[in-house]
Amino acid sequence: MKARLPFVFIIITLMLNSIGIGLIIPVMPSLILELTGGTISDAALWGGLLATTYAVMQFIFGPLMGNLSDRFGRRPVLLLSLFAMGLDYILLSIAGTIWLLFIGRLIAGITGATFSTASAYVADITPPEKRAANFGIVGAAFGIGFVFGPAFGGLLGEFGPRAPFIAAAIVSLLNVTFGYFVLPETVTDKTRRKFDLKRANPLGAILAIRKIPHMTQLVFLFLIFTISHQSYQAVWSYFTIEKFDFTPGMIGLSLAIFGLFMAIMQGGVIRVVLPKLGEMRTAQYSLILNTGIFIAVAFIGQAWMLFALMPFMTLGIIASPALQGIMSKITADDAQGELQGIFTSVTGLAMIISPMVMNGIFRIFTAPDAPVYLPGAPFLVAAALEFLTLLMLVNVGRKLLKPEQVPA
Repeated sequence: MKARLPFVFIIITLMLNSIGIGLIIPVMPSLILELTGGTISDAALWGGLLATTYAVMQFIFGPLMGNLSDRFGRRPVLLLSLFAMGLDYILLSIAGTIWLLFIGRLIAGITGATFSTASAYVADITPPEKRAANFGIVGAAFGIGFVFGPAFGGLLGEFGPRAPFIAAAIVSLLNVTFGYFVLPETVTDKTRRKFDLKRANPLGAILAIRKIPHMTQLVFLFLIFTISHQSYQAVWSYFTIEKFDFTPGMIGLSLAIFGLFMAIMQGGVIRVVLPKLGEMRTAQYSLILNTGIFIAVAFIGQAWMLFALMPFMTLGIIASPALQGIMSKITADDAQGELQGIFTSVTGLAMIISPMVMNGIFRIFTAPDAPVYLPGAPFLVAAALEFLTLLMLVNVGRKLLKPEQVPA
């Protein structure tokens, strides 16, 4: 049990942090409407711009944080990021203009190394053959936090759109205190790597992995997959308000249930599926499922159908830890932090592209002059991207696997 404590500590840290993030999601549309006025279609566009601002900063600074953690350790990078996040929530809670929200998103994006550094921490203390499963537990920790975060955020949102930001600040700062006392350092002199600025920028970091066979293709398809799945985060609140007239409380409840299923799938189901199918088959079958589910979500007509589809939505997300496991196994131990920084940059790049595309499509198909009224249009785009990812992964898989291991 003593040997497992560091892993338990980092999972609890991630769970508490995701609670703070989830708190603010249900009220963001209401806050944007309060500061700008206009319709929910207009608010969705502003929300996309805010998400893109965050993503640009995460894309730029993700590899930097990953490389800093390889050089100076996971602990200081993680704790400083969490502290800055707490201060950011305080700023958001008092923002009186939409431009202060943009400043807050800039700060949050710069300090968004929490998950990449924590994932590198997990890679440090986990044998290569178990990393995919433990990355699934990392996703489950996020899911558990996401059960409570949006639920609390929805309840607090009934008292006003700013209340959840205050709660998120408190949670983040408590999380820093918790981490200070319980998180030991995992980077040793043996695994410490010299800081290289060329590898600490997003393009340099991605170019540096070209020497690993097939890694460039895997990173690219991970990007396409993430763009697709960011559609849930990008348009969920706006879609459910437009389609089903959800209140902040209902948005929080729906996201809490989504998070519960995600925790079950990534914390439990993936540990059963991976040993039987392996990372490659798990990822490929998940992408097939995702393609069908996105099409179904695009055309649902009643709220209960959305809830009925949630187990299948979250089951498809296990493609993410499976893909991470594939890439982690072909990456050297002294570059795991760099790899997680690349994941952060790829996620950041997807978050630059996805909100602008998905929210823009949502606005086009929900505006008064829409050519066709279809709030679920972004999910049709996501389905097409999932299918494209599947085709690319099948091609890469035939090169990575031995002939007898290639899925039929």
